[in-house]
Amino acid sequence: MSIEQRIRESFAQQSMMQTFGAEVVSVAEGEVVLRAPILDLAKQQMGFAHAALTFALGDTAAGYAALTTLPEGQEVVTAEIKINLLSPATGDWLEARGRVVKPGRRLVVVSAVVEAVSGATRKEVALLQGSMMPI
Repeated sequence: MSIEQRIRESFAQQSMMQTFGAEVVSVAEGEVVLRAPILDLAKQQMGFAHAALTFALGDTAAGYAALTTLPEGQEVVTAEIKINLLSPATGDWLEARGRVVKPGRRLVVVSAVVEAVSGATRKEVALLQGSMMPI
């Protein structure tokens, strides 16, 4: 099974991502890009995308980036991850680009950048860094 097929099949099983209307944009070894519309159900009281959506999308993109470096049959779980919220997330959708910083057998160090997208305009709204544990 190809890396892309493996990631897409696993992603399709994530009910929370389905609730948010998220989709896989691209898959490459060490990098996965996800996108989700900023729906009313995922906004906070001032109309921005809720930080929970930003975190979930970034964490998921980073986790799948880690999974692209592991053999078939393995999975990953988040061991720890930190988020810096940079700016209010306003726009049509959020796009998260997860990347592997350093692969490993026990921990995979990852990062993600989340951007708010409105038409042709993009703005970085969050940076995440953490580690994924292969299981």
